[in-house]
Amino acid sequence: MKFKNKTNGYTESASLSWLWTFLFGFLYFAVKGNWRHAVAYIIVTLCTFGVAWLIYPFFAPSIMRNHYARMGWVVVK
Repeated sequence: MKFKNKTNGYTESASLSWLWTFLFGFLYFAVKGNWRHAVAYIIVTLCTFGVAWLIYPFFAPSIMRNHYARMGWVVVK
């Protein structure tokens, strides 16, 4: 998935977000600027004693798609 900022034309890639989330956890969301889910990832992982580390990556693509859509970016095909 690639997203393009309408105002400045900058393109950001979110491909393989499930893999990067599985490998790096909350750091992936922090690097991408999605601080809401970076903090939520830490809290949920602590509350579930690490089980969320295996579940959260399944939701990463839709989380990133919603994050960029909320910021007004468009999907590049």
